[in-house]
Amino acid sequence: MSDYRRPRIPGGCYFFTLALYDRQSAVLTDPPVRAALRAAIAKTRLTRPWSIDAWVLLPDHLHCIWTLPAGDVDYSARWSAIKRLTSQAVLLPDARPASASRLKRRESNLWQRRFWEHCIRDEGDYARHVDYVHWNPVKHGYTSKPEDWPHTTFRHWSELGYYEPGWGQAGEPANIGGMNFE
Repeated sequence: MSDYRRPRIPGGCYFFTLALYDRQSAVLTDPPVRAALRAAIAKTRLTRPWSIDAWVLLPDHLHCIWTLPAGDVDYSARWSAIKRLTSQAVLLPDARPASASRLKRRESNLWQRRFWEHCIRDEGDYARHVDYVHWNPVKHGYTSKPEDWPHTTFRHWSELGYYEPGWGQAGEPANIGGMNFE
């Protein structure tokens, strides 16, 4: 079995990327899947609270930034619960069948097995990742303006004054927030 080294900073702030098992399905923004994901997050937060700082949900993947409570390092258990609860609530009849390996591990055909995380190092790193989260629908061509994408925390951050009007519209340089997105 592989020995994955994940950062373990108690009370840390982390950027995550999760993708669908079959990225061709592109169902994360479908209302039943969104509702199941929202319910899974709410249920998981009841027993393992954390703060969601930024979020974007795209049809085949999601990005988010979480801050864990002081002394807590267990984001993996949270993601495990969220993925399990969402998978149990959603039936994907047209999805690619789970492989023998996935069946052996009792994994669904909704999520990829692993997720990608990055421990946020400082305020500049945090700002770059918040920008990345919010610019992602533009990057993938789902919209020309971040504020037009419905499944994001962009409007919340705009209301707080974090973004200037017109930020991140298509045609902007690829280097938004000091991070090269190409």
